[in-house]
Amino acid sequence: LRIFNGQFPSTKVFSKFARDNITTDIGILDDPDNALMSWLNFEEQLFRRLERHIVAQRLERGFTDDEGMDVEGFVSFSLSVHNRRKSRAGHSLENHLEQIFQIHKLRYQRGARTENKAKPDFLFPGSAEYADLTFPSERLTMLGVKTTCKDRWRQVLSEAERITQKHLLTLEPGITVHQTKEMMEKNLQLVVPAQILGSYLPDQQNWLINVNEMISFVKEKQSE
Repeated sequence: LRIFNGQFPSTKVFSKFARDNITTDIGILDDPDNALMSWLNFEEQLFRRLERHIVAQRLERGFTDDEGMDVEGFVSFSLSVHNRRKSRAGHSLENHLEQIFQIHKLRYQRGARTENKAKPDFLFPGSAEYADLTFPSERLTMLGVKTTCKDRWRQVLSEAERITQKHLLTLEPGITVHQTKEMMEKNLQLVVPAQILGSYLPDQQNWLINVNEMISFVKEKQSE
């Protein structure tokens, strides 16, 4: 509260604040899956404490207008709280992944543009190589990032036409066999942190890869 003056900072600033203040040994190099989940969980705890203070202050003021109870004002405020939670969670995941990629010395670009103004969350090595048609397409990698998949995973399929196999990292547990089978048929590789793998069936786990394996996959391409 003192550092941020009782206000919400930017997601990038808050993610860094969480990383700088976590006290447990998270093994960033040896266990990036654990590092990612530890950062995410700690940031979530910090955010909820800050949110509780800020939201409580607003609720104490109440919602009234010239006609009495300001129902529309309350609904609008409630939606803003909900949307901030969803937006922050998505940006938080990308922020911590970016830090892990930097520590593992991967060459990447965040939010690079490809065809039709599409913007994959992460493009390896970057937009310059992607735009260079002499650069082998098999050495390119793209990674979409979504806290939850549902039907939105199909959005990733059109984000980088030069890359045949797409990758998508999610925190969603226990996606149905029907959906993961469809992902396989569309040549989309799902990436799930190791701590979430247990929520999937054994046959699904054999196909899934974790964050550490994703990093190794990119490193191998970039070492060629």
